[in-house]
Amino acid sequence: MAGAIASRMSFSSLKRKQPKTFTVRIVTMDAEMEFNCEMKWKGKDLFDLVCRTLGLRETWFFGLQYTIKDTVAWLKMDKKVLDHDVSKEEPVTFHFLAKFYPENAEEELVQEITQHLFFLQVKKQILDEKIYCPPEASVLLASYAVQAKYGDYDPSVHKRGFLAQEELLPKRVINLYQMTPEMWEERITAWYAEHRGRARDEAEMEYLKIAQDLEMYGVNYFAIRFTIKPLDKKIDVFKFNSSKLRVNKLILQLCIGNHDLFMRRRKADSLEVQQMKAQAREEKARKQMERQRLAREKQMREEAERTRDELERRLLQMKEEATMANEALMRSEETADLLAEKAQITEEEAKLLAQKAAEAEQEMQRIKATAIRTEEEKRLMEQKVLEAEVLALKMAEESERRAKEADQLKQDLQEAREAERRAKQKLLEITTKPTYPPMNPIPAPLPPDIPSFSLIGDSLSFDFKDTDMKRLSMEIEKEKVEYMEKSKHLQEQLNELKTEIEALKLKERETALDILHNENSDRGGTSSKHNTIKKLTLQSAKSRVAFFEEL
Repeated sequence: MAGAIASRMSFSSLKRKQPKTFTVRIVTMDAEMEFNCEMKWKGKDLFDLVCRTLGLRETWFFGLQYTIKDTVAWLKMDKKVLDHDVSKEEPVTFHFLAKFYPENAEEELVQEITQHLFFLQVKKQILDEKIYCPPEASVLLASYAVQAKYGDYDPSVHKRGFLAQEELLPKRVINLYQMTPEMWEERITAWYAEHRGRARDEAEMEYLKIAQDLEMYGVNYFAIRFTIKPLDKKIDVFKFNSSKLRVNKLILQLCIGNHDLFMRRRKADSLEVQQMKAQAREEKARKQMERQRLAREKQMREEAERTRDELERRLLQMKEEATMANEALMRSEETADLLAEKAQITEEEAKLLAQKAAEAEQEMQRIKATAIRTEEEKRLMEQKVLEAEVLALKMAEESERRAKEADQLKQDLQEAREAERRAKQKLLEITTKPTYPPMNPIPAPLPPDIPSFSLIGDSLSFDFKDTDMKRLSMEIEKEKVEYMEKSKHLQEQLNELKTEIEALKLKERETALDILHNENSDRGGTSSKHNTIKKLTLQSAKSRVAFFEEL
């Protein structure tokens, strides 16, 4: 009895020690996850769990967003999850989104997963028209999105209509022009074909580099009262507020977060960031070498296919030549047989004519020997002799002609047999030629300046040296210079497309943002926001820090 009571007490104590949990659903830009969270967990506990699951280390850009009465809010790191004003119905849903945006995506975004999440979010904001994008830039961004999804353009695979089910352009842009979906696809595909050779991460980064210069990129909009009052007449600072207290708190939270991120950029990178950047450089070098290896293999494969096609073509040509030579031989043999038969017949005819001529001569001699004494008989005899002589002369001439014809036929027969001999010789030469030359493709040696690597099974090993990293840095600088040169060409392409589709625009469908964008363009107010940020970074770091400390 005592043992049973102790067992029940032990089970009850174990049951009390198990923490209570609740279910949370996390929605990212391309997936959904569910976690069991303890009741005591704070926002940071849940946020760290999501980041670890995603393999994300650049956590300072992101946050967990939820909705309160048509207003968005962000999960606070130092506050319990269930203490927030969230629905108590499980699963509790949060959206894992970018909360703060980089000034320069190419320099600040290190991890590929960070870059991919930003790409998906910015792309959705452009399509949902939360970020205004001019029509010509929308087409260019769509071409990079297609490159990121489908890889290199292949006319045999990506046929007309392959983008029919894709959402690539904002509805505002589609409705603004008298253009069919096929016309939009044609222009997107024309640019898509120029992106050949770019990997998915490169296409996504090019998308972000263009999108970060849009006027509404990284900007949050709130409805506020414009009971604007200056706090100090000496400085251009204004006081404003919203009708909702939680919106005021959200604005303050975002301002503080952006200020902290601004200060973080101006400081030296932490050890963790330095390690991430070093790993990113090594990964980029590895991928570049892998792409070079794949490009070499592809080139060798294409050369082998071309060689195979050429050999097949030559084989087919040789077969055709052999068939023609065989047919010519058969015709020569048939001709030779006919000529031989004809020569034999002619020769027999000549012999027969010669025999008849001899008989006529004998008859003439006999007639002469048996001359008739009478004049009439003599005259008749002379006439018969004359006829016999004429007949003998004609038969002699015919015999001579037949003899010449027989000689000519013999000559033709000799030539036909000679042609037959040459045809047999040519056929023998064709049939004795080698069909396929030996193929021993030797892989092209790697240039001495490329780091060596070995391929064993499915694993790769690399040997990176200081010289390799210096060379990689030089290549990156070279890529930056090339990018600046391409930017001018890109702007010319954008202007050309804008001019091309301008004639199809429906003015009455222009939105307020379209009109505002056009006015800014006419005034020159759409200068590169990214260039403006660069100009700010050239100022004294001390003055910038002092300015933000005053805030």
